[in-house]
Amino acid sequence: QVQLVESGGGLVQAGGSLRLSCTASGRTFSRNAMGWFRQAPGKEREFVAAIRWSGGSPYYADSVKGRFTISRDNAKNTVYLQMNSLTPEDTAVYSCAASKGWLIPPRDEYDYWGQGTQVTVSS
Repeated sequence: QVQLVESGGGLVQAGGSLRLSCTASGRTFSRNAMGWFRQAPGKEREFVAAIRWSGGSPYYADSVKGRFTISRDNAKNTVYLQMNSLTPEDTAVYSCAASKGWLIPPRDEYDYWGQGTQVTVSS
């Protein structure tokens, strides 16, 4: 059974940083695209960042570009999201997702999802 487990969320002041981790079990995703999404209360889930299996040419939402960095360690079956210069608008539940394929899927058409980790940014 495939599981994606996120960790690293928490409460941080505006301007602070957090590093999220997502570790997969049940199969290896070293050849698969992975991504991060977030959902704030009362809002739809939105794309944050995605990364190919090779780690090259990551994609970011405009709202996080220059502040967030996605990376992966295929040996650990783990993808990370380094979040800097956080603002209250970044408050949301952050979920990771994995694709069965090596291409980054369009929109949120991923095959596996984690339960999410809460990130709260205070002003």
